[in-house]
Parts: sequence; structure tokens; C-alpha cells
Amino acid sequence: MTNKLIESQLNHKAIREFKDEKLPKETFDLLMEVAKRTATSNGMQSYSIIRITDESLKEEISKVCKQDYVKRAPELLVFIVDQNRNNKILQEKGADTSFGNSMDLFIQGFTDGVLAIQNIVNAAESMGLGALYLGSVLNDPKEIIRLLNLPKLTFPILGLGLGYPNQEPQLKPRMSMDYRIFENKYVPMENILEHLHEYDDEMQTYYDLRNSSKRVDSFTDQVVMKYTNIIPKRVEIINDIRDQGFDLKLK
Repeated sequence: MTNKLIESQLNHKAIREFKDEKLPKETFDLLMEVAKRTATSNGMQSYSIIRITDESLKEEISKVCKQDYVKRAPELLVFIVDQNRNNKILQEKGADTSFGNSMDLFIQGFTDGVLAIQNIVNAAESMGLGALYLGSVLNDPKEIIRLLNLPKLTFPILGLGLGYPNQEPQLKPRMSMDYRIFENKYVPMENILEHLHEYDDEMQTYYDLRNSSKRVDSFTDQVVMKYTNIIPKRVEIINDIRDQGFDLKLK
């Protein structure tokens, strides 16, 4: 049994090209209300959203992302961990701030933001909008922090592009859940290339609109490419988190 929401979730596609049409204010406000009502760890609501309306700033963010289409998104949002706000509450109430920069609170804020992003996307797609997750804002966290003037105890999570779709991508193949669901305990997969042979074949019939003239590599080849061609500033992200004032408690 399905409904409109489930059908849109099952048909999720990354939209990279949007119509040159802004979202009506009431649509945007409704999506923000969805974010507001999203579950949040301990009710602490420890994330914030930066709405990017300055076109020159969009351009700079697209350079960090190394994705030119980012600047063309009618709505561009950057979600951030925000423990700055709650730490100011602690300060003004004269409470102990010793643990206000803990990694536990960082993870809570990160999780809160991700939940809100997913809820917004679910709502947007159910309304006929398209969406694009942008993990690429973390290609250079320091630059995003500078561009958005992020204070201590904040940190970028993800970007999100929203708008009316101007393309119809194929539905990207996904790995069978037979390899991703375990009962009671994790079971490492042996002979993994043999197991994923059919999925590799399926992936090679998929065309990514970013390069529509050729098929994509197999999934296992993509793993090799992604895990061996690293983005140096992403490898150092733990240092950027520390520099924003979070206590890593590393031993």
C-alpha cells in the first residue's frame, strides 16, 4: 500500500537543473514549518539554516562545491550545527558551560539538521518540487565558515538546492537491501565482487545527466575511485570541527 508521499520517496532523483522560477513565499514558509516540526534530540533544536539569497555568495559556494549548477538553484540553503545559541542561553543564565562544546552535542546538532533536511525534501518532492543534497559544501569547511560568517560552536552540515525541476533524470539503481539489512548482528560479506556483479551491470546501464553521453562506471569501480581520489580538505575535517570550538576529547 502506498500514498503520495511514499510514491515521491520511491521516485527520489537528484535534480541539478531547475526552472528559472522562484518558490512562492507560502511554499517556502510551509517547508520551513516542516523543518520546525521535525524531531530534534532532547528538544534542543541545535541546528540552524542559512538561506542564500545573495547571487555572488551562491557563486562562491558553487566554487567550493566544484559544481556550477549550485549557483543556479532558485533556493539554496546551508544547514549548520548550532550549539552557539544554546551556549549563550547557558551563559546568560549563569550555568556551567563546561560541556556545551562536547562532541555529543555536536553530533546531536548534526543529526537534528540532517533529519530536518530529509523532512524538507520529502515535503518538497510531494509538492512537485525537486531537491539536491550538497555534501560538497564540506569540500572546504573553512571557506564555508568564512563565507557564512559562522561563529564558534557552529559547523556546516549539508547544503540543499530546491526548485521546480527542469530535467527528468533516470532513477539511479540502488544496491539490494539483501546486502544491507542484518538480523541481530552484522555479518561481513565474503566474495563481495561476486555478490555485487549484477548490481555493477545494472549501474553501467544508468546514464548520469552530468555526462549524458556515456554510461557510468560500475558501483565497485566507483568505490575505488571515490575512496582513492580524496579531497584533502575533507580528510582534515576533524581539525576544522576542533577549530570551531568543539572538544574532540581525543586520547
